[in-house]
Amino acid sequence: MRTIDLRGRHLDWAQLRAVVPRQTPQSLGAAEQTVRGIIDDVRDRGAVALREYAQRFDGVEQGRIRVAPEEITRAVKGLDPAVRHGLESAIERCRRFAEAQRPADAEVEVAPGARLFHRWTPVARVGLYVPGGLAVYPSSVVMNVVPAQAAGVDSVVLCTPPQAEFGGLPHPTILAAAGLLGVDEVWAIGGAQALAAMAYGISDAAPETSDATQAGRQDVLEPVQTITGPGNVFVATAKRLLQSVVGVDAEAGTTEIAVIADETANPRYVAADLISQAEHDPAAGSVLITHVTELADRVALEIADLVTTARHDERIRTALAGPQSGVVLTDDLEASVAAADAYAAEHLELHVAQPREVAARVRNAGAIFLGPYSPVPLGDYAAGSNHVLPTGGSAVHAQGLCTTSFMKAVQVIEYSQEALAVLEEDIVALAEAENLPNHGVAVNVRREG
Repeated sequence: MRTIDLRGRHLDWAQLRAVVPRQTPQSLGAAEQTVRGIIDDVRDRGAVALREYAQRFDGVEQGRIRVAPEEITRAVKGLDPAVRHGLESAIERCRRFAEAQRPADAEVEVAPGARLFHRWTPVARVGLYVPGGLAVYPSSVVMNVVPAQAAGVDSVVLCTPPQAEFGGLPHPTILAAAGLLGVDEVWAIGGAQALAAMAYGISDAAPETSDATQAGRQDVLEPVQTITGPGNVFVATAKRLLQSVVGVDAEAGTTEIAVIADETANPRYVAADLISQAEHDPAAGSVLITHVTELADRVALEIADLVTTARHDERIRTALAGPQSGVVLTDDLEASVAAADAYAAEHLELHVAQPREVAARVRNAGAIFLGPYSPVPLGDYAAGSNHVLPTGGSAVHAQGLCTTSFMKAVQVIEYSQEALAVLEEDIVALAEAENLPNHGVAVNVRREG
C-alpha cells in the first residue's frame, strides 16, 4: 500500500479531498461512455439487446429472461440449512431496524384555521439490483428488499445477473433469498443493462421454441419509480445517468473501507479488515488513517502475513496496491478525523480508545463501526444495519439505504376562509412584487364570494 504523508501539512477541505485515495477519473470517464451506450441500446431494443449483453458479458445464451416462480421455490427448498439460518437471522434483525426507521407524519397548526401536514407515502414500485460476478450476494437481497417492505412498497422487482454455471439462471442462493422474502418477480439481467431495463421497462416475447407451453408467452417488466442496490463502477454510473428517469439511492459502487486507528488498535484486526474489503474487487479501496507510524508499520507486516494464505490473494494485492488504497499518516487524531471526513468512506471503522466520542465528530461516512468487535463484515451480513452505502466520496451528501429511501413526503395544506383572509394582503403584495398579479386575484376572488 502506498503512503500519503500529511504530517506537518495544513490542508483545507478541498486540498484534503484531492489528496486522499480515490479511483482514477480516467476509469470513471471510460465507464460513463460505455454505460451511456448500454442504456440507450436497452431503451431502443429492449429484450433483444439484453440477450446480446448476456451473451457478451455473462457467457449465457438466454431463453426466458424472467425467472419462473418454480425456480425460486426450488432454490428455497435446496438452500443449505446453515445459509438459510444466516439469512433468516439477518432478515429478522434488518427488519427490526428498518421498521424503526419509519418516519412519523407531522401535523401543525401555524395559525388558527391554518393547518399543514407532512405525510410520508411509499413509492409504488421499486427495482432492486443485486450484483454477481466475482462473488455471490444473497445478503444484498436482504438489504434491498427488507427496507422496501418496511416502507410499504406495493411492487418489488429484483434483477441479478444470469450465470452460465446454472443454465442462465441467477445463482440459486440469490433466488432462495428472494423466495424467503416473498419476492416472486426476478429477472436474470446484470450490470448497467439491468438498471436500464428497470427504468424504461421491457416486453419479452417467448423466443422460438418447440415447447408448446411457451408459445405466445409475453413477460413484461413494468418500469419502476426507484432503483436501489450496490454494484461496480458501471452500475454506479448507470444510476447517475438514469436520475432524470427514476429515483436512485446513493452511488453504491465498488466497495471501500477507511480505518482510523490510534495506539490502542490491534494491528492484526486492522489488517484483516482492510483485506476483507479488498477481496471484493481489484478496484476496491482500503485506506488506513493513523497518526501512529509504528502502528502503520505493524499493520503492513500483518497484511503481508495474512495475504499469503488468503483466498483471492491476487485480487487483494491488486486492490491494496491501487491508487484507490493507501496509508494516510496524520499529526494527531483530530487530523485523522478531518482526513476521514474528506475521504467520506462507505465504511469507516474506528479502532481508537474512545470510538463513540470520535464517531460524534465524524460528519461524512456511509456507516461507522465502533471498536474492535464491530468489523465491516458484521454490517455486510448480520448486524441489522444496511450494507448498501454511498461510495466514491458521495457520503458527503448521500446516505445509506434505509426505509425512507423507498418513501417520499407529501405536503398537505388546509386553510379556512378566515385563515386565508388573514394573509390576503401579504399574498397580494408578494404577487405584485414578483409581477404575478393573478396569484393575488386567486385570493381576492375568495373574499368576494
